Amino acid sequence: MSHKIINVTVRDVRFPTSLEQHGSDAMHTDPDYSTAYVVIDTDCGLKGFGFTFTLGKGTEIVVCAVEALAGLVVGKFLQDIVSDFRGFYRLLTSDGQMRWLGPEKGVIHLATAAVLNAVWDLWARAEGKVGTVLRYYEKNKISFTSMTHELLSSFSCSQDLMLKEGYPAYTTSCAWLGYSDQLLKQLCTDALKSGWTKFKVKVGADLEDDIRRCRLIRQMIGPSNTLMIDANQRWDVAEAISWVSSLAEFKPLWIEEPTSPDDILGHAAISKALAPLGIGVATGEQCHSRVMFKQFLQASALQFVQIDSCRLGSVNENLAVLLMAHKFQVPVCPHAGGVGLCELVQHLILFDYICVSGSLSNRMCEYVDHLHEHFTSPVVIHNAHYMPPKEPGYSCEMLESSVQRHQYPDGDVWKMIINK
Repeated sequence: MSHKIINVTVRDVRFPTSLEQHGSDAMHTDPDYSTAYVVIDTDCGLKGFGFTFTLGKGTEIVVCAVEALAGLVVGKFLQDIVSDFRGFYRLLTSDGQMRWLGPEKGVIHLATAAVLNAVWDLWARAEGKVGTVLRYYEKNKISFTSMTHELLSSFSCSQDLMLKEGYPAYTTSCAWLGYSDQLLKQLCTDALKSGWTKFKVKVGADLEDDIRRCRLIRQMIGPSNTLMIDANQRWDVAEAISWVSSLAEFKPLWIEEPTSPDDILGHAAISKALAPLGIGVATGEQCHSRVMFKQFLQASALQFVQIDSCRLGSVNENLAVLLMAHKFQVPVCPHAGGVGLCELVQHLILFDYICVSGSLSNRMCEYVDHLHEHFTSPVVIHNAHYMPPKEPGYSCEMLESSVQRHQYPDGDVWKMIINK
């Protein structure tokens, strides 16, 4: 495996999801789901694909950041990278000049995730494997719980179960904040028919409207199905406690991102106040480093860990969070959706179940039914469960035709919108 990286390219790819209010919430009212899409070329012709997720404006800044990191990647051999992945991660995150823009956070960290995702995809393709998370830890003889990775390579009972039944998911697709009641009802009806039992509702803009919409959703899904609510960082601490208390009658399992994602002690206060109501706190999609997750866990500030495959530094940093969550016995329920986040995070949840937690108790992964058709190996959902991917790689590759049509601002889709 002597693949030498000879080029790194990145493109600004945006989808006009704001036109139909897909993805709308209390803080992000008009998102255009987008990616900084990275392709790594090697001297033998093998390619690796990766990306990070954005919401439209600002994607061009992430593209510039990827281009700045490219000089640290071109000329490297894949074998040298994977034999010292920690060293390569630190090379990207600890450049003596670029780290001043934000050590392991901000736009440079989003760019780092895009590059590392492409490296993981390249490695998996070089090995001919579906992802390489298991292979990496098997090689390094690291064990989790009672299982070692040598045993996993032979086929564990956990793998067998996962291949047959899949990993439980919940849907956010039914209740974006900008959706009409008519659309919300239709989407809930369709989801229930398709086997969905766990639903998330966006809240936070108007309390009376939230009460009305939560009541409508609860009536639609019935008392036995699971409801979650998500404020996308809208409130301060006291407001969050008061607002969620007003929604307690609808029995949400958790309130997601109730306040600033940086306010660890604020989350702890909210968690303590809502515990008597049986409502947990979930957060993590805007948590920019494993250090922040460590502090959230130490402070008992969350009851559900929501890793994100593009917010943290790719697989490398997400694995550290999975291990910490296991140590603190806090279930991991990843953030997904956007462009390709479901495709990526499926690899992480399978690793967590098979190698780390060995449990599905209080665990589920978000699913949003948008934009999967733009990927060469889209995620597969069966009966509200993620089914294990089958194609070699990290599921990052997009259809070239989709990339060209949605490249900003010169793709055909954007030319039509801009010239209207």
